[in-house]
Amino acid sequence: MTEEFLQRVSRARLYEQVAAQITEWIARQGLGPGDRLPPERRLATRLGVSRATLSQALVALEVVGVVTVRHGDGTIVTGETARRASARSISDPIRAHADRVPEVVDARDALETKLAALAAERRTDDDLAAIDEALAAMAADVGAGGRGVEEDERFHGAVTAAAHSPLLAAMMRTISELIAETRLESLSQPGRPAASLAGHQRIADAIRAGDPVAAATAMHAHVDLVSDVALLRERP
Repeated sequence: MTEEFLQRVSRARLYEQVAAQITEWIARQGLGPGDRLPPERRLATRLGVSRATLSQALVALEVVGVVTVRHGDGTIVTGETARRASARSISDPIRAHADRVPEVVDARDALETKLAALAAERRTDDDLAAIDEALAAMAADVGAGGRGVEEDERFHGAVTAAAHSPLLAAMMRTISELIAETRLESLSQPGRPAASLAGHQRIADAIRAGDPVAAATAMHAHVDLVSDVALLRERP
């Protein structure tokens, strides 16, 4: 008798179960793009879970394109919901994302650390202005209670442009969607937007000072920080 066909049974984590229930509920209610979910406090109570677990489930659903969480506007259903909800389990795309995270982090570290060093050597006044503008925009959004997701992307784009390396920039574009997933997840962690903003400031200071070693070190520390995400920490 052969046992090669047997596979280890995968136990769904609590936030995955919650994400699956929310997805099924959206489908049963016939909700479509633009419809809002109930407030988080009410959802958590109905599901019998903590706000932290619910928040983690919503982040997972946002990463895989089922909902989007808007500051001051609640959780909104997106156009991807119908396709996602028809799948047997929402856990598969969530786990696929978690499995990709370590490789995405490695790629970011290798590329962006080098880009930061080159930016410190090659930046122009216009490059510095673009970096400063992205920093100011993120500070404003985070100060207003937002996550600064778009502004974070803008900052890293400005650093990439300041490196004046078309080939490295092209390589960054090939993984931009994967980075967007990890950025969204990272900036949804409690306290992370402010910590990320502080990291950006250290990177910008080193680039402005023309110090490639300090810029690379600051970028490496920043990527290391933002790679610490809840969904990855809970991988079996």
